[in-house]
Amino acid sequence: MHLFCAGILMSDLRYMLALNFLPELGPVLISRLLAAFGTPEGVFNASYTELTRVDGIGKTRALAVAGFNNWDRIQREMDIASANNIQILHINAPEYPESLRRIHAAPLILYIRGRLQADDKYAVAMVGSRRASAYGMNLAEKMAVKLASSGLTVVSGMARGIDTACHRGALKGGRTIAVLGSGLDVPYPASNVGLMKNIMKSGAVISEFPFGTSPLRENFPRRNRIISALSLGVIVVEAALDSGSLITVRYALEQNKDVFAVPGNVNSVNAKGTNDLIKKGARLVESADEVIDELGSQLRGLMKCDVQALKRKLPELSAEETAIFSFINEEPKHIDTLVRASEINISKALSLLMSLELKGAIRQTDGKCFMLN
Repeated sequence: MHLFCAGILMSDLRYMLALNFLPELGPVLISRLLAAFGTPEGVFNASYTELTRVDGIGKTRALAVAGFNNWDRIQREMDIASANNIQILHINAPEYPESLRRIHAAPLILYIRGRLQADDKYAVAMVGSRRASAYGMNLAEKMAVKLASSGLTVVSGMARGIDTACHRGALKGGRTIAVLGSGLDVPYPASNVGLMKNIMKSGAVISEFPFGTSPLRENFPRRNRIISALSLGVIVVEAALDSGSLITVRYALEQNKDVFAVPGNVNSVNAKGTNDLIKKGARLVESADEVIDELGSQLRGLMKCDVQALKRKLPELSAEETAIFSFINEEPKHIDTLVRASEINISKALSLLMSLELKGAIRQTDGKCFMLN
C-alpha cells in the first residue's frame, strides 16, 4: 500500500504522523527535534528532560511530546488513507517534491489524492480573486488551457473564482494540482467536490492537514506557501489590495520565484492588487505565451514543450527570420507591433514575414496581422 511509501517503515510513518498531530509544534520545531534525536521514533523515546534541551521547545511542548498517547488516532489516520487510496508522503521520501522540501517550514507530511509526477517540477501557479469578474474567469481559464497544453502543470488552491477557472482550464489541456487549506476529506468549497474528483483523475489534490481538518481561516496562508513552492512562478489574474493571493506572491518572492500579473481595469476593485504588483515590479503579462517565454530558460527538458518546440516544429530559419519570428505567437500581431518589437524596418520586416509565410511557419490574417500557422 501507499503507506509504505518510499522505503519508510510503518513505524516511522506512525511517529511522523504523531509529530504532525501535535498542535504545539510546527515544521520548524519538528525539524529541530529530528535533528536532535535522529529519527521520529527517537523523538518520542527521548525523555522530558532531553526534550527541554532542544532550542525553542520549552516545558509545555516537551510535556506534549513526552506524554503523547493518542496512537489509536494515528492508526485511524493510516486506515482512512488506506481505505481511500490516499498516499501519505514523508518529507524525506524520494517522491516528495524537491522544490517544496527546500523551503523554510516545509510540510512534514503531504496527503495526496491522485498522483504527483516528476514533470510537475515544470509548474506555474495561478491565483486570484474569489469574487472574480466574468472577464477574469474567462482569461484565467484560457491561459490555463494554453499553459497545461504546453506541458506545464497548473497549481492553484481550488477556491471559488479564479482558482476554479484555472483548474477547469488546465483539465482541458493537461495536468493540474490543487492545494487545500483543509483535510482531503473536507473539500472546500463544497461546490467544488466535482471539480476535485476530476482533478484527482489526471492530476493531484494535496494537503498538509490531517483528515477532519476544517477550512479554518489561518490554514490558507500556510496553504499558499505550498502553492508557490511547487511552481516556477506565480500568475495573479485578479486581486484586490487585501486579497489572499498577495500572500502567495509574498511567499513566491521569499522563495525567489517569478511573479506575473495580468493588468486590469483601473476602476475595478479586483484590479487594484494586480496593478499595484505591476507598479512594484511584477512582470505584466496578457497571455500564457508571455509567461512561457519568460520562463523559457527554466523549461529545458520539458517533455511536451521543450523550449525549442514551444512555437511549433519549424523549418530552418535565418538569423533575421528568427529575430522577428520570436515575437509571433498564436495571437494575431499587427506589422507595426512587430516592427517596434524587433526594431527591424518595415520594408525588411515585410520581406522576412513573407519568407516565413512561404515556409509555413506563420500566416497572415486581416489587417496586416501575423500569427503562428
